[in-house]
Amino acid sequence: MTATRPADFTRPGTSILARMPQHDATDLTQGGNQALIVLDDQVYQLRITRAGKLILTK
Repeated sequence: MTATRPADFTRPGTSILARMPQHDATDLTQGGNQALIVLDDQVYQLRITRAGKLILTK
């Protein structure tokens, strides 16, 4: 069995990606590193780490 490199994976069709809403994380945080996201009556915290990764917590 050989390992598959990420570059070998095929991307989903662009038509699927074009239909999905896309939001820039820095826009959501208004240039900061945290934002609150509300779904129904639940509040979630979106945080951009120093390493540039996203963390979503309840």
